[in-house]
Amino acid sequence: MAKSSPETEHPVKAFGWGARDSSGILSPFNFSRRATGDEDVRFKVLYCGICHSDLHSLRNEWGRSKYPMVPGHEVVGEVTEVGSKVTKVKVGDKVGVGCMVGSCRTCNNCENDLENYCPKMMLTYKSIYYDGTMTYGGYSDTLVANEHFIVRWPDNFPLDAGAPLLCAGITMYSPLKYYGLDKPGMHVAVVGLGGLGHVGVKFAKAFGMKVTVISTSPKKKKEALEHLGADSFLVSSDQEQMQAAIGTMDGILDTVSADHPILPLLGLLKAHGKLVLVGAPNKPLQLPVFPLLMGLVTNKDSGMTGRKIVAGSTIGGMKETQDMIDFAAKHNIRADVEVIPMEYVNTAMERLAKADVRYRFVIDIGKTLKAV
Repeated sequence: MAKSSPETEHPVKAFGWGARDSSGILSPFNFSRRATGDEDVRFKVLYCGICHSDLHSLRNEWGRSKYPMVPGHEVVGEVTEVGSKVTKVKVGDKVGVGCMVGSCRTCNNCENDLENYCPKMMLTYKSIYYDGTMTYGGYSDTLVANEHFIVRWPDNFPLDAGAPLLCAGITMYSPLKYYGLDKPGMHVAVVGLGGLGHVGVKFAKAFGMKVTVISTSPKKKKEALEHLGADSFLVSSDQEQMQAAIGTMDGILDTVSADHPILPLLGLLKAHGKLVLVGAPNKPLQLPVFPLLMGLVTNKDSGMTGRKIVAGSTIGGMKETQDMIDFAAKHNIRADVEVIPMEYVNTAMERLAKADVRYRFVIDIGKTLKAV
């Protein structure tokens, strides 16, 4: 039996921009979406953020990509149809979909609102859905998802500047909450001032914490302190600055996805401090053990500041994602974005690869996606 094409495998026609191979070049793409099921929500896509993982996936840099691919997991829009059993939202509501659209719903993780750690979690794009077909993301005119994976959008919260929070926002919010780095007066550092880092600073400040930005670029100091409201700034290559900050931090969120040493970061932590990795370097990082046990980093150190934790975190479950969006709306936290038309997307990807964006691209799907 011949395999159905993306354009005919489902009854509802859809249009977007997709990549056909690991060149990652995006171009107009006709495909189809499933009919709206009893528990499904269908919405018109209005904006979709561009995540750095979209670039990795398009170019198959992690080795797990499937083509054709329609990226996009920071998707917001307006509900156009709901299934007969849907209670969460109604037609006309603004909604969002983040990084996942499915999970088993029965495992221990799912039962504890941790669908993001379900072994059968289904990504918004490049996953195989329950029906055996590929999931396609938000660089498209319409999207349909089970209501469990729909995020209700707060009133008067911007769609364009809010969209990146569905990935970048929850990526930073979740470890702050889980690892107890959300208490007023605590001192937390954010390593890397990019798409993740800049929203991490905003969430940490909203929790009432002292925030230090750590960067390789001295040029980002003014941005960190004056625009984002960080309390202090460290240049990671400045040994004098780093030495002066040893043993002063309760936690560090490391957003860097390039190869980098973590030993200097461990030295900045107090006893019981936590270094949480949320970036995804392609190469393994070196993890020295003695600084975790005793806190000794160099011969110049005095005092023992051990019992440190190195941990990881990725996005959050649906309950926590909703909590994050509601918190962001209450505290006026939004991403700093550059809104672009759909036809600019390939140029945006090239700029993203060079870190030439402040700080997140968002595609205006509603106004600029034109069917061909």
